[in-house]
Order: sequence, then C-alpha cells, then structure tokens
Amino acid sequence: MNHSGKVDQDDIVRARNVLLASGRRTPREEVDAYRVLAQVSPASYLPLLARALQRLSYDTGSGKRHASSLALCEEAVAAARSIDPAEPARAGALYQALNTCQRELYTVGRRADGLAMRAEMIAISRAQAELSGVPVVNGLHEWAAGLSEEGRYAEAADVLTELVAAILPGGPRSGALAWSLLEWIAALHDAGRSDEALAAFETLVNMEAAEAANGGDSIACHLYSLIGYARMLDTHGRGRQAALVRQEALTLLTELADTGERNSWGGYQASFWAVLLTFSGAESDRPASDGPRPPSGAAPIQWSPDVKQRYFDSRHTLREEVDTLAPRAAEDPDRHLAELVRLHRVLTIRSAVYWQNRTHLSAEQVRSLFDDGVSLARRLSQHDPAEGTRTLAGILIDRSTFHTATSEFQPALADFRQALSYLGEANEPTGTPGQRPPQDS
Repeated sequence: MNHSGKVDQDDIVRARNVLLASGRRTPREEVDAYRVLAQVSPASYLPLLARALQRLSYDTGSGKRHASSLALCEEAVAAARSIDPAEPARAGALYQALNTCQRELYTVGRRADGLAMRAEMIAISRAQAELSGVPVVNGLHEWAAGLSEEGRYAEAADVLTELVAAILPGGPRSGALAWSLLEWIAALHDAGRSDEALAAFETLVNMEAAEAANGGDSIACHLYSLIGYARMLDTHGRGRQAALVRQEALTLLTELADTGERNSWGGYQASFWAVLLTFSGAESDRPASDGPRPPSGAAPIQWSPDVKQRYFDSRHTLREEVDTLAPRAAEDPDRHLAELVRLHRVLTIRSAVYWQNRTHLSAEQVRSLFDDGVSLARRLSQHDPAEGTRTLAGILIDRSTFHTATSEFQPALADFRQALSYLGEANEPTGTPGQRPPQDS
C-alpha cells in the first residue's frame, strides 16, 4: 500500500466529509474513504480500513457473498499486514482479516491457501497467549478441523490435546468443553489412538453425567454420550463393557420416558445428537476418494465451506444410488442388500445433519428415512441373521436417538429396548443374536 502521503487534498477532504456526515453511509463509501485516509494516517486508519473491507466483502443487505468477496478479503489482509508491527492493534486486526479471508479461500476451493492462513492465525495467537499468559490459544478449533479435513489426523489430535488440556481445568463452561471433547475423541480415533480416544470418551461421559445430575446439561446429552461410548467400545472389541454402558443408557432413557427433561434446552441437545450421529456414521461412510471429508467430531459450523457444501450436496447422489440399488437388492439380496442398508444409513445420517444444521432438526424431513432404514435392516436380518441382526440393532438405536432428539421418549425407549433384545442384552429378551427377529414395525 502507498503511504507516501502524496494524496490529493480534495480527496482527503471528501473522505473526511463522508465519515463525518450525519447521514448513513454505505459500506462502499466507507471503504473508499478509509482507503484515502489510510495513506496519510496509516496508524489511525489501516485497522479501520481492514475491518471495513471485511464488512463490505459480505453484503448484509442481501445476505449473499459480494461479487468481489475474495479480493476484498485479500485487500483487508494486506491492509492489516501494513500496520506498524509496533502497534498493539496489529495482531488483532491481522487475525480477524486472516480469519475472514481463509473462509473465502475455502469457499472458492483454495484449500492450501486457506490452511496456510489458519497456520498464520495460530502463530499470531500463540504469540498473544505467551504475552498475556492466557493458556488458551485462539483458533485451535479451526486449525484442527483443517488438518483433519486433509487427513492429517495425528496432527489434529495433537492440536486438540493441547486445547483440551488448556480448557479442562475450567470445567464445562456452558458446553464449550463438551464440544471440544467430541472433536478430540474423533481426532484421536481417526489417528488410530484408540486407548486415548476411549479414555477421552469416558471423560465426556462422566462430565455429562455430572452436568445432567446438577441440571447443568440435558439428560439426553448424557444419553447420547453413553450410546456413542458404547459404539466405540464395540468397535475396539470391548463388547462386555459396551453392554454395561448400554444398560446405563437404558436407565436414562427409561427416566426420560417417565418424566421427560427437567429443563428446556432448545436446539442444543439436537446439535449434540447430530455431531455424535455423524461420528457414529463415519465407519460406514464411503472412502474419501472424492475429496476431503468433514472432521467427524466437529459441528458443521467448524467445517470448511467447500467440505460442508460437498457433504450436503452428496445427499442427492446418495438418494439416486439408493433408488437404483433397491430393485437389485430385491432380486439378489446376497450381493446387494447389505450395501443398500449401508448406503441408506449414510443418506439418513447426512440428511439428519443437514436438516438439523438448517432448522434445528425438522423431524418430518427425516422421519421416513429412519423408518425406511429400520425396514431395510429387518430384511437384512431375515436374510442374514448372523450379521443382519446386529446391524438391525444399530439402526434401531439410530432411530431411538432420533426419537429422543424430537422428544418422543416412549418410541425412543421402545426402539432401544428392542435393539438390546437383538444384542442379547435385554433383561427379558425377545430375540437373541443369530435368531430371526419378530415382524414388528
């Protein structure tokens, strides 16, 4: 940027008049004024120019991206970089400009550049944290999510280990710790650090139990954490412990069916459910051959824009694949039925997360998918009792958690009890693994 001071005096007067005028100025007028004044008084106006460029990059009137969003964001970064390093405001202004710009870079598919900006944000935050003595480094969530999307799971796990270590002593703090623990668990799991992932999950379960007991969190969130923990225990061959955890979940769900939640939690518990549903579905999801995948333990707000768009747009292709595969599975179940059940579950999970992300879970948009998934799993259990019955139990648990998220606690309890019976874990089982399940809906 030019700070030589060779600016037309009339331009300076006009710029100051725009800023001093009592009428409402447009974002474009504000940016133009700051561009002029930043050249003659950079210390005063470069931070203001950087912020104004960021505001202009997003058209708040229409709610859409500005046609020149990326160029404006890159100009904001350049303006922030031009602030004298001795100025105390430089670090904050540059961090915010980088944060806005990295989102635009991800939106247009420049992922490497976006990740590089996230790395620079972390460097700034570390320097600020060291100066201030604050243990929490800003931007670790975004940095870890970016690493995870690129398949750099070990690095993501290390970053989240650092974050959790910094915030764990402060306790739950309005749910912030729970979300960080979810991300940490998933990153550890994806990095192949299963023992650490299970230990982290136990930390989450214990915290949710304490919070639910003292009214600091919903009973449903404790329930979801137990169900997720049991699934991970099963994944890593700890079936007996998983069965005990599911009995704890049954006790909680019975309480919910009898009394409901003690407090109203709005969309919070449904968001928590959706993240754990995404995590549980990662095992049956397709390989990441078509590009980066979302970090499985993070809420969609943490996903980069291009990954989020690809994930949600994939619902349409999945729907077509399911519809194409259905008649083949009817004709030749040996070859196609298990794959149909798997694909349908992926479609169901992505659709549930999509609608929860948009409308705090529009139940009627996904209810039929959960019901159809159970019907398909019943067919599989009849065709292949050895493997299909356990699959049916898992999909019944999926539907049970959906009913819980929509406060339909009696149907949730019925599905969960039935799932336990198929797993051989019910007190009075109506079916055992390897037996054909009864024909109920």
